[in-house]
Amino acid sequence: LKGLRDRVGFRVVDITKPREPWLLELSGGSTALPIMQDEKGRVLKESLVLLRYFDERFPDAPVARSDPYERAVERLMIAREGPFGMAGYVMVMNRDRAKREALREALLGHYRWLDGFLRQHNPDGIWLFDRFGLAEVVFTSLMMRFWFLDYYEDFRLPDTPDLSRVARWRD
Repeated sequence: LKGLRDRVGFRVVDITKPREPWLLELSGGSTALPIMQDEKGRVLKESLVLLRYFDERFPDAPVARSDPYERAVERLMIAREGPFGMAGYVMVMNRDRAKREALREALLGHYRWLDGFLRQHNPDGIWLFDRFGLAEVVFTSLMMRFWFLDYYEDFRLPDTPDLSRVARWRD
């Protein structure tokens, strides 16, 4: 979104294998990803921290909203990222088939909240506001990770009116 792909080096880390020694040294022993090292050798980690860092560090092409009200709304939505992500992870890590439907409903509850929030702020649009922004950046990575729910849990977002707005946004 910022047009800086040539200024950032990406390395893919296979999370199914133990972390390489260079990565553990860089992270101070943590296995959390993503992690970034800047040109001065300083290290930052955590997705939201990195997203905000890049947006503030390279302000010429802002991703976050500049209007204070819209930025606050964006932050409200982003605040739901943690519980939403955890609902998906808990569902895929569950080993008790008797809990499967309750976990599915819990995840759908998060989707319903997102649907209502999107309807409130941009009922006829695609994005939270008029363009792909920071909220979309944050949730895109979760939506991509949730492909594992499709595969392992046969989870599909129901094609129902109460989820149609979030389905359009997700798609």
